[in-house]
Amino acid sequence: MSELTDEERAIYEWQMWVPGMGETGQGRLKDTTVFISRVGGLGGVVALELAAAGVGRLILAHAGNLKASDLNRQLLQTHDHLGKPRIESIERRLRELNPRCEVIGFGENVREDNVRRLVEGADLLVDAAPMFEERLALNRAAFALGKPLVECAMYALTAQITTFLPGRTGCLECQVPEVPADWKRQFPVFGAVSGTVGCLGAMEVIKLATGLGEPLADTMLTMDLATMRFRRVAMQRRPDCAVCGEGRGSRATGHEGEGVAK
Repeated sequence: MSELTDEERAIYEWQMWVPGMGETGQGRLKDTTVFISRVGGLGGVVALELAAAGVGRLILAHAGNLKASDLNRQLLQTHDHLGKPRIESIERRLRELNPRCEVIGFGENVREDNVRRLVEGADLLVDAAPMFEERLALNRAAFALGKPLVECAMYALTAQITTFLPGRTGCLECQVPEVPADWKRQFPVFGAVSGTVGCLGAMEVIKLATGLGEPLADTMLTMDLATMRFRRVAMQRRPDCAVCGEGRGSRATGHEGEGVAK
């Protein structure tokens, strides 16, 4: 485990007071590499909180140029960056916050033909992509490579989060066996909603990296922020799932998760 510098001890002092954390937990965070698929309104908050907490390395995948409609929620972007690659602002803002965190950015989104290359160097994976094609590709890679996957999603005033652990829990494909035909890329979103589930996603990663608390394994936390109702839903592995069930192997080659699983 990496030792902390005096500077790191000063910066992370208050969070190291959390029972069970200490320098050991902080050192584990420093040694952890996290991959995040899409770093927009949801994934950007995950990245921001992880960089602030002292994660040692972030691998980030997000394609495209900044649009005006991104600015209501993508907190790693700035108005003067309009029309420029999002990943450039993402990398710059995170390095400004924590120059000790190694940030590796890719100006591409997850696909079946690039996902293994993108995630192979990561210890933990976070899904914050809006498209089910990306989410299912990352899920398959996570289980093929044995990497824990924190799955975050939101839509309008609702959100959900769970953690998939290969060999222990079911997977996303158990819940969503194929891409929903009626799902669209654009949907209603408040930054405060994507930010809420983004903070929870970052906390799941911190727990997995340090051993604090209990991850949402076999459990999905759903929330309706219109009424502030939160619910824990038990999840089951599907025996015939091609990714994690008895029939696995046929497809296990490996939603800004702003999109609740249908």
